[in-house]
Amino acid sequence: MADKDVLEGERAPSFCLLDQEGKEVCSDDLLGKWTVLYFYPKDNTPGCTVEAKDFSCAVEDFAKMDARIVGISPDDRQSHLRFIGRHELRVTLLSDPDHAVLERFGAWKHKKLYGNSFLGVDRSTYLLDPDGVVRKVWKKVKVKGHVDEVLAELKRL
Repeated sequence: MADKDVLEGERAPSFCLLDQEGKEVCSDDLLGKWTVLYFYPKDNTPGCTVEAKDFSCAVEDFAKMDARIVGISPDDRQSHLRFIGRHELRVTLLSDPDHAVLERFGAWKHKKLYGNSFLGVDRSTYLLDPDGVVRKVWKKVKVKGHVDEVLAELKRL
């Protein structure tokens, strides 16, 4: 597990993961544009679905500011394909089944639910500038209104 969270002002950790189509996407591929990198627990669950749909609805707004949206979860690419198809999502989803990238970003955490302790995804979002530097971090994200917060911050920067 990661020793610390990635902080604002730091360069984002490098990585390579497969997208929903099986294409390798590396952090270096994300350079040159703003990137909204969001980590979420599981495809087709209520909060994750709302978050993905909200980001999908705002794709054009982000594109106007030269930004792309990339989601990462432990789900495999087949799950991502079903999730995208079922909800007509317009974001790129990357598969991190080994939690390696989640751990590097500090998004793989000890959690508690109903008295049980387990490891899982801390819903979080990182706004990366075109040079790959983390400009804003949102931890323990509440889905409602989050996309608007991210858009407002991107406009501010």
